Amino acid sequence: MAFESVAPEHPAVDADGSEANARYATNLQAFVYVLFFAFGGITSLNDVIIPKLKGLFTLTYGEVMLVQSAFFAAYFIISIPAAELVRRIGYMRSAVVGLLTMTAGCLLFIPASAYGLFGLFLLALFVLASGITTVQVVANPLISMLGPARTASSRLTFAQAFNSLGTTIFPYVGSILILGSLATVDPSTLSGAALDAFRGVETQVVVHTYMGLAIALVLVAAVVWLRRKSLVEAPAAPTPILRAFNLLTRPRFAFGTLCIFLYVGGEVAIGSLIVSYLMQPSVLGLPADLAGKHVSLYWGGAMLGRFIGAWLLRLFAPGKVLACAAATVIILLTVSANTVGNISGWSLLAIGLFNSIMFPTIFSLASEGLGRRAAEGSGVICVAIVGGAVVPLVTGNAADLWGLKHALIVPAFCYLTILAFGWYARRPLAAR
Repeated sequence: MAFESVAPEHPAVDADGSEANARYATNLQAFVYVLFFAFGGITSLNDVIIPKLKGLFTLTYGEVMLVQSAFFAAYFIISIPAAELVRRIGYMRSAVVGLLTMTAGCLLFIPASAYGLFGLFLLALFVLASGITTVQVVANPLISMLGPARTASSRLTFAQAFNSLGTTIFPYVGSILILGSLATVDPSTLSGAALDAFRGVETQVVVHTYMGLAIALVLVAAVVWLRRKSLVEAPAAPTPILRAFNLLTRPRFAFGTLCIFLYVGGEVAIGSLIVSYLMQPSVLGLPADLAGKHVSLYWGGAMLGRFIGAWLLRLFAPGKVLACAAATVIILLTVSANTVGNISGWSLLAIGLFNSIMFPTIFSLASEGLGRRAAEGSGVICVAIVGGAVVPLVTGNAADLWGLKHALIVPAFCYLTILAFGWYARRPLAAR
């Protein structure tokens, strides 16, 4: 379900990358890195928006996790149509469509703020995520194509480091811009006109942040559009849009797709709760804005881990590295849930370091052996990112019932399944 791409005046980039021109591949990789940075950073802002909206609209953990449900539902609904879009108009033009859709989502924060309705914020986040989904369907297979199949996990892990650079920078800046007032005003103490006035002012803060993002996205889209012909793309044979799902009859691909569902869900659930978790007196007792800045440490650990992981994955079997990382996360969740103070807080933040290699490694292991159906596989795997809509909602409701610490059992189950997949997929699989 994708165009076959070749560089102008250069040999085709085949599945093994053996004939790829080094300069061309480097230039195209730089373009993909920008995409990873953009959609990673904007996605991580949800971790800052969640405590903001929870305070403004006096929501429970279960209710505010609808932010992640609205956002990640887009992956379930848009991924396969996005893969079809790539097949029809190619990678570069599809990237422009995705970037402009992201811009539209950012602009929808204006009416959401004007009316002060939580539901409109959810709609804006869904449209924004629809654009991100399209960009991700473009980026994942494209970076996998640019080199030998045997180093696909390493290459995608390195690209994901730029995703993590965005997730490290955006929450820190977003905490300064968005969460500062929560340290001085408790919305739960306001009512009537005072609460309405506070909501009006504070939602404008959110609007200004996303307006700035909209301007940046338009500029990136313009650059990509101007370079749209730099990648010569020959359309692949038409295929039924739902044909990709027959890939789920392959056990390894199906298991890996499940693990993408659980991994994204577990990672997002933890990231979504970090601010509230660190604010607890039994953990670090931080004010909202300072706790929000610590989200950057969680994602910064993922960035550091991806650079380390890109090296480790060249030395050891990717499945074994994945299993070890998942086992370490389970240990850290157990420690955090059963301790207090610095140990509890920092063990949770340290999970980012070991999350680092998981998405690209699961993606590569699940896609191994798909050959020319790799882009179809990418569409199906991106559908599985809907785990970010489901697992955080379950975790949020568990937090309302049992408390934040006991709710960590939900992501722990996710990582246990990932550990099993890593061991199952430790041996290479031949293409078919």
